[in-house]
Amino acid sequence: MKAIWNNTVVAESNDTVVIENNHYFPADSIKREFYEDSIAHTTCPWKGRASYYSLRIEGELNKDAAWFYPEPKEAAAQIKGYVAFWKGVQILP
Repeated sequence: MKAIWNNTVVAESNDTVVIENNHYFPADSIKREFYEDSIAHTTCPWKGRASYYSLRIEGELNKDAAWFYPEPKEAAAQIKGYVAFWKGVQILP
């Protein structure tokens, strides 16, 4: 699977985990040069507290376009160390 934004592959892996129709990519599959830490956080009742990354490619910013759970609840333990995407990031085989 590939995560693509602004005509650039920002993550690629054959080992994604699908939860609630979102592909979670292993952290070692993301192309870190395009990621910036964000101060944003949200909370999911069963997964826990999510943190975010923004994507920056060729000067364009996609704020909070990727999320991850640094310390997921037990029910979502399989996505610890994985990153998912939204906000126009295409997920393609």
